[in-house]
Amino acid sequence: MSFTLATLRTAIRDYTEVSDSVLTDSLINRFVQNAENRIFKTVDSDDKKFYATSETTTGNRYITVPTGTRIIRYIQITDDSNSDQVYLKQVDSSFIATYHPDPDNDSDNGIPKYFAHWDNDNWVVAPTPDKAYVLTMAYEKQPTTLTTSDSTTTEISTKQPELMLYACLVEAFKFLKGPENMIQLYETSYQEALQTFAAEQQGRRRRDEYRDGVVRLPIQSPTP
Repeated sequence: MSFTLATLRTAIRDYTEVSDSVLTDSLINRFVQNAENRIFKTVDSDDKKFYATSETTTGNRYITVPTGTRIIRYIQITDDSNSDQVYLKQVDSSFIATYHPDPDNDSDNGIPKYFAHWDNDNWVVAPTPDKAYVLTMAYEKQPTTLTTSDSTTTEISTKQPELMLYACLVEAFKFLKGPENMIQLYETSYQEALQTFAAEQQGRRRRDEYRDGVVRLPIQSPTP
């Protein structure tokens, strides 16, 4: 089973037994976006990981942040002259100011070693680049929302449909001021589905079976 936006709307109305005259399309879209935001902020899932390449500009210490970036995972820099690859160390912008106090002094420029958040649109690096270096940026951003069109599917709605449904039902019953036991029922169902999703994304998908071995669970058995 997987959900498109249209089939998820139908499921929400079926579970709540409330028609589209109350649970309008635009209202359910809000439930879906709230559910997506909640899942995004809770689980470190692979569907929100993105990569981009760029180049530094000689004498310019600022790097443009990829559109939609929420969290930076790492920045790798490559020196084409010798193919050396270095991972920049993330620091506070105050460290940058102390480490490289005169960013316009060409004699102090070189291959960057550090980066820091500067504002919503830029990172700052130090030392200031003395030439163009290739950057590989790994970052997290909000995945495409299910609400883009009625026929849209997403990674979550396809592979974790029950998680999306329960998250939306919590939103729906809160809006409807439904019975507390129904809100609690779907909140519990959501948390159970979330734990399964987290165990897959942050557990099993991060394991190397050759090095870590297969996942083992203790099972009680009678003594022979």
